[in-house]
Amino acid sequence: MNKNQAKRKEEGRMRRRARTRARIHGTKECPRLAVFRSNRFIYGQLIDDDKRVTLAASSDKGRKEKTKVLRAKGAGEALASAAKDKKIVKAVFDRGGFRYAGRILSFAEGAREGGLKF
Repeated sequence: MNKNQAKRKEEGRMRRRARTRARIHGTKECPRLAVFRSNRFIYGQLIDDDKRVTLAASSDKGRKEKTKVLRAKGAGEALASAAKDKKIVKAVFDRGGFRYAGRILSFAEGAREGGLKF
């Protein structure tokens, strides 16, 4: 993939992300679960958009599972347990313009298995 293709791909993701952000809004009771996927890692945050603060965060850095998909699922479960500690049971899922498949799907499933509802 050359530079122009990579730039076009990233611009498309940013457009999809902006469309999603226009509709999704997180509150303290029901925060936005924002997911970011890089080539190596996946990150998730529970964000209160009213106060513009991160309530809880998790990533797959330092996890020992064999595959990226399994690490993403573990990171989702970790985020759900951090949310439980703060008495958060409901969230709005924000996939950040990424396709809902692979590691994004695995992260969401892990968060659901950890007790988070969205």
